[in-house]
Amino acid sequence: MCPLSLFSSIMPAMSNPKTGVLIINLGTPDSPSTGDVRKYLREFLMDGRVMDIPFWRRFLLVNFVIAPFRAPESSKAYRQLWTNEGSPLKVYGQQLQGLLQQALGGDFLVKLAMRYQSPSIQSVLPHFENKGFKQLIIIPLYPQYASSSTGSTIEDVMNVVKHWEVVPEIKCISRFFDHPLFIKAFAQTGKKYMAQGNFDHYLFSYHGLPERQILKASCGDYCKLGDCCATYHGKNQYCYRAQCFETTRLLVQELGIKKDEYTICFQSRLGKTPWIKPYTDEVIKQLAGRGIKKVLTFSPAFVADCLETSVEIGVEYKKLFLEHGGEHWQLVESLNAHPLWVECLKQMVTPSP
Repeated sequence: MCPLSLFSSIMPAMSNPKTGVLIINLGTPDSPSTGDVRKYLREFLMDGRVMDIPFWRRFLLVNFVIAPFRAPESSKAYRQLWTNEGSPLKVYGQQLQGLLQQALGGDFLVKLAMRYQSPSIQSVLPHFENKGFKQLIIIPLYPQYASSSTGSTIEDVMNVVKHWEVVPEIKCISRFFDHPLFIKAFAQTGKKYMAQGNFDHYLFSYHGLPERQILKASCGDYCKLGDCCATYHGKNQYCYRAQCFETTRLLVQELGIKKDEYTICFQSRLGKTPWIKPYTDEVIKQLAGRGIKKVLTFSPAFVADCLETSVEIGVEYKKLFLEHGGEHWQLVESLNAHPLWVECLKQMVTPSP
């Protein structure tokens, strides 16, 4: 066999090397027991990007105040959330992994990891080490970039990969809130409720962050925590609050909601330091006080149902709204394993030329 024929005969085995795809969500306790919830809270809150205060203060606060006293209450909330299959966030994540693997085909290997608890990033990444992958694509499953979520997740991945003998090309998708299919998937989910009845108001509730974290991520001194978030551009492209405002603008445009029919707000604040405003619980009281009776609520910072959506918004905020005179409160579920969401991820991995 001539050298050229020999070269041609081995080409098929060398072409189309596999691409690794790692999708990563925040995490969940292994069970709703107080011990497992306490373990989860400690790992989560000891992250220096989540609680960006000096280590000694963070250590004392988390281990001697927050974890011991908050775990029992959080455990009760997780019990409301838990299903026979386990935590919805993990169950939907596993479904998403399988559907995305099916959509991408055999040239890709898709794995799910969690930033905190299991399956951990450290336990999943070895599936991609020394396997001849040409590229590793990292997709933190947070639509809007924030240092405490996306930044922390990418840092944790790099802390593992930096020890590999062979580091393949790595692509990190740091935000996708403005992807057309992400918007269409959330809008499609919301439209089924809008078709069932008339709502007086629409609420877009996002997970909150301390104001100091927004200011630390500001490009120069641009961020003022005010109207500067009303428009989205190069100077505030990594501002979490501005990304949330832009997500809402795109969604209301897709849904046909008028400007005076919706409110943007932020939930889940912790501690006494100022968090980004307006606060969801205060907005709810104000809406009920204005005579608003029927509210449809979106939570576009989460792609899978979890404690913050199903319990905090779906149960606790509903109770608050009804107590203050509201009559009907409806939560739009997260994307979970929605077909358009799967297609959105597929397009992120294999963008059109």
